[in-house]
Amino acid sequence: MTSETTVLNKDTVMEALRDVYDPEIPINVVDLGLIYDCAVDEGNVDIKMTLTFAGCGMGPYIAQQAEWRIAEIDGVDDVNVELVYDPPWTPDMISEEGRSELGID
Repeated sequence: MTSETTVLNKDTVMEALRDVYDPEIPINVVDLGLIYDCAVDEGNVDIKMTLTFAGCGMGPYIAQQAEWRIAEIDGVDDVNVELVYDPPWTPDMISEEGRSELGID
């Protein structure tokens, strides 16, 4: 019998963040281009993310959802999600997959 162990690294965190969505746009925060930085140091995860616009009223909700989702990963001891606005988000930051889902060419 074998058991799979989740390895805590940037890829694991980014994959988990694909479960977090901007409630106003049906694309996850990774494909939307909202994640600017992801640092993993042992059990500590630091995320720098942005919003589609600085005045977005859903910002605290989205950041909290990201924090909660990351905290569910095995091996995570501490999560820090920081909202940053430099550089400002633009639609050019949407991934190819996100563009396809939105029907943008």
